[in-house]
Amino acid sequence: MDNQNIDPTEYREPMKADASRPPRGKLKIFFGYAAGVGKTYAMLEGAHAQKVQGVDVVIGYVETHGCIETELLLNGLQVLPWRVVNGNQALHTEFDLDAALARRPALILIDELAHTNAAGARHTNRWQDVQELLESGFNVYASLNVQHLESLNDVVTRVTGITVRDTIPDTLVDQADELELIDLAPDDLIQRFEDGKVCLPEDIAQTVPHFFPKGNLIVLRELALRCVADRVDAQMQDYRRDQSVARAWPVRERILVGVDTGSSSTRLFRAAQRMATALHAEWLAVHIETPDYILRDPAGRDRIVQILHIAEKLGAETTTLTGHSVSEELLAFAHSRNITKIIVGKASSPRWRQVLFGSVSEELVRKSGDIDVYVVTGERDEPQPRRVVQTLRSINWPGYLWAVFAVMLCTAISEIIFPYFSLTDLVMIYLTGIVLVAAFHNLGPSILASILSVLAFDFFFVPPTLSFAFNQQHFFITYIVFLLLGIVISVLTSQIRHQGEAARQRERYTATLYALSRDLARTWGKNNLIETATRHIGQVLDCQVAILLPDPPERFSSKDQNFPLDLNERGLVEWVYAHGQPAGLGTETLRDSKALYLPLMASRRTVGVLGAQLPHSTISPEQFHLLELLASQTALAIERTQLVEESQKAIVQIETERMRNALLSSVSHDLKTPLAGIMGAAGDLLEGEVGTRRELVQTISEEADRLNRLIRNLLDMTRLEAGALQVRKEWHLAEEIVGATLARLDTRLHDHPVTTHIPDDMPLIPLDGVLIDQVLGNLLENAIKYTPAGSPIDISVEIMQGSVVFQIADRGPGIPIGDEERVFDKFYRARPDGGGVGLGLTICRGIVEAHGGRIWALNRPEGGALFQFTLPLEGRPPEFKPEEMEVSE
Repeated sequence: MDNQNIDPTEYREPMKADASRPPRGKLKIFFGYAAGVGKTYAMLEGAHAQKVQGVDVVIGYVETHGCIETELLLNGLQVLPWRVVNGNQALHTEFDLDAALARRPALILIDELAHTNAAGARHTNRWQDVQELLESGFNVYASLNVQHLESLNDVVTRVTGITVRDTIPDTLVDQADELELIDLAPDDLIQRFEDGKVCLPEDIAQTVPHFFPKGNLIVLRELALRCVADRVDAQMQDYRRDQSVARAWPVRERILVGVDTGSSSTRLFRAAQRMATALHAEWLAVHIETPDYILRDPAGRDRIVQILHIAEKLGAETTTLTGHSVSEELLAFAHSRNITKIIVGKASSPRWRQVLFGSVSEELVRKSGDIDVYVVTGERDEPQPRRVVQTLRSINWPGYLWAVFAVMLCTAISEIIFPYFSLTDLVMIYLTGIVLVAAFHNLGPSILASILSVLAFDFFFVPPTLSFAFNQQHFFITYIVFLLLGIVISVLTSQIRHQGEAARQRERYTATLYALSRDLARTWGKNNLIETATRHIGQVLDCQVAILLPDPPERFSSKDQNFPLDLNERGLVEWVYAHGQPAGLGTETLRDSKALYLPLMASRRTVGVLGAQLPHSTISPEQFHLLELLASQTALAIERTQLVEESQKAIVQIETERMRNALLSSVSHDLKTPLAGIMGAAGDLLEGEVGTRRELVQTISEEADRLNRLIRNLLDMTRLEAGALQVRKEWHLAEEIVGATLARLDTRLHDHPVTTHIPDDMPLIPLDGVLIDQVLGNLLENAIKYTPAGSPIDISVEIMQGSVVFQIADRGPGIPIGDEERVFDKFYRARPDGGGVGLGLTICRGIVEAHGGRIWALNRPEGGALFQFTLPLEGRPPEFKPEEMEVSE
């Protein structure tokens, strides 16, 4: 898509519409671990408490299962009428979302949040209905059992042996404003089952002996308690962060492990995992990048990466931080994450080194405060090379040569100025040389420069000169201070230099992320976005990058010649896209692959896969997290482009529909008047014509009537879409409505025997007689059109769940599989030669929905199609006095 094709003004109105949307409603979930703990009862009690406070409360759907105690709580609360759905040859009652949206209460109660709606509903699951209510600004009370959480589905299956198919995503529970636990001891719940106080549907009651033994109830109860505890813990963390609380609150155990190659890290991990399992706690593995880490050889840095990967496999959350002091950084991180226990390895360095330079474990114990510190000892997992032994190739020979040269230069300068300055001034010359060596080289050359400077100062300038002996004892203190000062300057300067290098590296990552976000924000077109993202990511990681999208005709094809995909690599890309998990080089999934692949996870779905051909077989956790962040930014940008394309298509479709409706409306009005004249003239001619002329006139009349029905449908469709259709309900008998329709279509029904089934005790029905007559007429004409001559048509009317249900069944070929819902779309025709323009069923749906009902279609098992629609029975019919009936007689 070109940038020139985008007109920002086209989206101004939709943006205004979004800004005017009501604020999202609040969701409160009554959470339990099994049926019978009292979720519905508690939800109804909460509803009564809200009503006492003046809140407009209605019941959208509450299933009492015949429990007297629960049914008593329904008194005083308005119950919205349920929607009757025909599924699997049986009628089901469902929550009526449209009725709730039309009623617009302040608070609505929805039971059984994980319920799967019957076929033909707007949403597949009831939790999606709740989401639409929340987006429309309604507050919702809902009930839910722990076994219906998607993340716990496999756990419940392993424990109970029963697969729970109705599940909801955990994100909905995370977004809930309040989660109230409804708890009951397992023994008390079992007693309630035995006493018959828990009323369950028959299909669920049969699974009680298998699903609800005491052991299963205990496990389900623990899962529910953990879910609520996790949510409360997250709220506590938010409060501590908002209130800047530094002191640890030991309400839940969290374990932190300090990672370093100097101790047996895998032993620490095993100890931490055992402790976390025993305490049911989460644990974190943290590595502090000090200047010493930067000075490590590549093998030492790779060892850190491997150790962090081991921690992740054992279930730890890994983090890498940068700082000067390991103990201070660990404690600061521990306070920020509310850590209660810290595990570190016992120092393996000599005692003199611990005395001079300190020990991380001792500092943690001294400064930890209310955090427990565990010091774990043990042998190394594998032999580690001593860092003091370096190969000749790894020694920085140029740095040491520069150190010698710097000392020689300082000595020469001192010889020149020695007659004019004191010995103290000469020390400053040597210290300057030490600082310069430390600023441009590693710690080793700067320490060598410090030692050589002391020796040169003593040999050339301290009496007796040209000798390492000295006559004055106070020079001994000078040498010691000189040497220590040089070493301290060397260490500090080296640390500052390496910290600067680390800061520059992090600044590079930050700048890359900023540049990528900036360029993606002002780039339009999918191809341009891909080019921008691959360039930035390739530059920061110094690797070949390809963004692979599932666009037909060639899914996940790489256009980059430097990033070819063979059959195996393409299969790996398909796996990453399908499972939403990284794989390939440097991971635990097909690590022998040529590249690392990450899913491009956007807000709605996975939009593609990011491939990176790394220069090494390993990648640091920091680089991996950066790559994940860059992939996320790229995914959001690609999703934004797709949304813009979909929005443009929707705008074009809306404008097309608007133009077509205007054209149809104009043509229909212009044709109606001359058509009425043709029909009148044909009717007059029929009275006096005989023979062939009469048959021709009869044909003219029938075709004119057919064209009249077509124009009437077009006009009705225009009225429906314009919102001009008005329903005038009056009380009618079902026999009168059906009889009037059959009488009007008597001529066309002469080849189809019609059977009606209407109970004798059928009450009066509130409806618009003219509109319902049109619905029945369109359904019967549809049956005539698509069924062979001589096939019967059955019409029945019955009362179910507070609604009247009309059914029109035929014995024709039925509806194409999968098109049961499409038949009600505009301009849809099951057969191209069926005649008409495909508006009759669309008009039926509009009229029925305007009455507050619902219409659907399905195939009959014995053959043929079955159309059903419901009309709500609202209000009280008029009562006829006996004297009025006598007068009418």
